[in-house]
Amino acid sequence: MLLLLAAHLVVALGAPLLVQWLGRRAFLVMALAPASAAAWALSRTGEVMAGDGPVEVVPWVPALNMELAFRLDTLSWLMVLMVGGVGALVLVYCSRYFAATAGGLGRFGGVLVAFAGVMLGLVVTDDMLLLYVFWELTTVFSYLLIGHYAERKASRRAAMQAIILTTAGGLAMLVGIVLVGETTGTYRISEVVALASAGGGIPAGTTTTLATVAVVLLLAGAASKSALIPLHFWLPAAMAAPTPVSAYLHAAAMVKAGVYLVARFAPGFGELGVWRGIVIVLGCGTLVVGGYRALRQNDLKLILAFGTVSQLGLLVLLVGLGSRAAALAGLAMLGAHAMFKASLFLTVGVVDAATGTRDLRRLTGVGRELPITAAVGALSTASMIGLPPFAGYVAKEAALEAFVHDGGTAVGLLVLVAMVVGSTLTVAYGLRFWWGAFATKRTHATSDDDAAPHAAAVAAGVAGDDGPLRIKHPPLVLVLPAAVLALLGLLLALTPELGEELLAPHADTYPGDPGHLVLWAGLTPALALTVLILAVGTLMFWARARVEGWQSRVRFPWDADRGYRRGMRRLDELAGDLTAVTQRGSLPFYLGTILLVLVGLAVTALVVGTTLPGPDGVRPWDSPVQLLAALLAGGAMILAANARRRLKAVVLAGISGYAVAYLFLLHGAPDLALTQVLVETIMLVIFVLVLRRLPAYFSVRPLAASRWVRLAIGLAVGVTVGALALIVPGARIHPPVSVDFAEEGYVFGGGKNVVNVALVDIRAWDTVGEISVLLAAATGVASLIFLRRRGGELQRADDAADGARVWAGELPDPMHVMRARDAGRAEG
Repeated sequence: MLLLLAAHLVVALGAPLLVQWLGRRAFLVMALAPASAAAWALSRTGEVMAGDGPVEVVPWVPALNMELAFRLDTLSWLMVLMVGGVGALVLVYCSRYFAATAGGLGRFGGVLVAFAGVMLGLVVTDDMLLLYVFWELTTVFSYLLIGHYAERKASRRAAMQAIILTTAGGLAMLVGIVLVGETTGTYRISEVVALASAGGGIPAGTTTTLATVAVVLLLAGAASKSALIPLHFWLPAAMAAPTPVSAYLHAAAMVKAGVYLVARFAPGFGELGVWRGIVIVLGCGTLVVGGYRALRQNDLKLILAFGTVSQLGLLVLLVGLGSRAAALAGLAMLGAHAMFKASLFLTVGVVDAATGTRDLRRLTGVGRELPITAAVGALSTASMIGLPPFAGYVAKEAALEAFVHDGGTAVGLLVLVAMVVGSTLTVAYGLRFWWGAFATKRTHATSDDDAAPHAAAVAAGVAGDDGPLRIKHPPLVLVLPAAVLALLGLLLALTPELGEELLAPHADTYPGDPGHLVLWAGLTPALALTVLILAVGTLMFWARARVEGWQSRVRFPWDADRGYRRGMRRLDELAGDLTAVTQRGSLPFYLGTILLVLVGLAVTALVVGTTLPGPDGVRPWDSPVQLLAALLAGGAMILAANARRRLKAVVLAGISGYAVAYLFLLHGAPDLALTQVLVETIMLVIFVLVLRRLPAYFSVRPLAASRWVRLAIGLAVGVTVGALALIVPGARIHPPVSVDFAEEGYVFGGGKNVVNVALVDIRAWDTVGEISVLLAAATGVASLIFLRRRGGELQRADDAADGARVWAGELPDPMHVMRARDAGRAEG
């Protein structure tokens, strides 16, 4: 598995060079990386079915028990086939989708292959922390892919929206991962699920409250990644990405990460009430809302996008409810959805390339001109709406059968009704999609005002002229990947027993009655519901004009997308207000705030911390001379805090520093005293050089109150630091790291002078940082010494006739200032 990840990395890094050599044919070479992952998974099918899939563990940080753990089981096997197989076909599609002269293909290909690699790592890892790493990498790469057309505002906005929402969900998921890992003592996914299964959803060592919080946070990550309500709106907006990105990320890979997360943890946490409640609410709501919104769209990609949202809700319901029959149907639907939805997106790309538009109101006669593309679209649409004998039908029949058996309770009946309604909407918008893309019909020009809410923003190619539709015949390579996926959806459905045998090992980890995948189960209630769904959905398509009119009259009080944008505006305004308050351009204000926070934290720790020991054996001084030096240092600093003249404050601060050096000398540390004297002398020289170019006084404003504030802050900080110096050394519970410096410096560093070895070897990077600081300071001092004249002039209060207004926040008239300056120069 590590070799496969390395192969993806190598191909991704070499993609720009490949494109430079081969042009867009380089995508055919890049396709070998995900194809190798799919081929590897197929070669391990027998081992996976026997429950003996490959496992790889490589120590990462042994001291922290962190390791690179990978495992291939039934669920990850299915996901690898989807990620690798669909990824390879999408890359083949890219070889003719983009124009030969298109720019940025090397970067696009590299990012797409890298995304396939991190998605591969996400589904095979058995470590929760590593899962999070791959999770966030998919977020970053999807951001780059969605925003590929960087010159388009819609692409930039969609990419930013996607990364904000999915990153927020990922951070919530990380907290849940840490809660589970730290309480159970393991970050292995397989071990956590086993512990949760044994404890009825509550792993050993975890309380009910903690398990509930962790489950909510894990599902928050899944909801953000799989576009569940109320975060569903980012997925349709992401249709601003190129069509290959939509076919891969938003049909087969990225959005399935959330479904995968639910399917991975459901066998362990599915019995928790909070898990079932969240899954049912989000799944049913997303299923119905997505299907309803899909009926309102006129852009082909947006129909599929909202349809994807709807079916993601169904997938989460199936794999997350915690029953074996539903899980088996969910795994079958997971594979079927990847095939027919990726095929449909690729088909839309063909239609768009051939006609220059995706607006179904302008498309007509496309099926007559592109019969192969129309046939591919028909096969995929039939699988999506659940017609026999396609994979979508087999999975949907199994799902209906599972929900019918659970329909005896109120919750089971609610889930069954939601699935029937959602499936009916799927039939309606599926037929509308194929009719809009390929049927011969009367068309009329439309304006942007009549378009669907998102169409104007995300649909590239929606034209508004009255010219005739010109159709170009696409190359076969552009149609072939979609055709392969559509035919697979038909061929695999003809052998449902094989599919059940392959998927059963993961379904067996769920409790409940077993389900089955069959093409014909007899005259059952599920078959009656299927007939009802197809009939009502067809009727809704036939009466589409009335349905669209009814939808246009219905207004909902709240829209998630509008709420997000309004919330982001409010956040920007709040950030501006906070910045205006905190970033005031005053260095004393910044420094005072930092010091007050230091005092607050330290005092809180000293007061609240009951385990801190008190000072033991403290002597005020060893001799009266030390008291004299301390009084000198303290008195000088008090006077410095009250000083108004800059030079006076610098000299007083220097006196305080020399007094501290005298204390070092009295304690028998002449080296420290010498260092302190040198530092104080150099700093005093630097300050004097700087003061040559600054006003004599700190400010022209009265400083009576501010002097006392500075004095109070200084005294508070001094007392706090003194208290810490007395208490903290007695609170040590571990031996200091320096106790082994002498031995390790000699054994590993090869030197007898422990100070030199510590500086050069043990603290090498720290020393480099200190040298860099000294270099920067030396450069600044040299510039102050040798600089004679600085270009440009500063506007000061006394430069203008009415300069007093500067301090009140009002700038003088620029022309008045220029005339005054010119007059002064003339007199000079």
